[in-house]
Amino acid sequence: MTTLKITGTEDTPDIVYSPEGNEFVISGRSLPEDVSNFYKPVFEWLEQLTSTHGNSLKFVFKLEYFNTASSKIILDILLKLEEIQAEGKNSFSIEWYYTDGDDDMVEAGEEYKELVEIPFNILAA
Repeated sequence: MTTLKITGTEDTPDIVYSPEGNEFVISGRSLPEDVSNFYKPVFEWLEQLTSTHGNSLKFVFKLEYFNTASSKIILDILLKLEEIQAEGKNSFSIEWYYTDGDDDMVEAGEEYKELVEIPFNILAA
């Protein structure tokens, strides 16, 4: 798999995948003006994943805040992972981090966890 690095800004998250660690991390704040365009490289990267076999990857979400449009994209990412995993080519695990006292982020993680059949851990940061 190829490296993916998108440097975050005040309104967009850092997105990093490095083949050495088998870990894909989305962190920071996600409120891009054009959410589809911003996350397009992620979906292109996921398409590459559908043609590979035997990967076991951890997807880490360390978001401080995300808007409604980003919540839909996050769900789309999780559903794509579930689809790839169901094909039996790759396996995934999700780590959803929240800051102590951030009940909204815990609730969001719990909702996503119920929607996908991927090992999903909700963890305090």
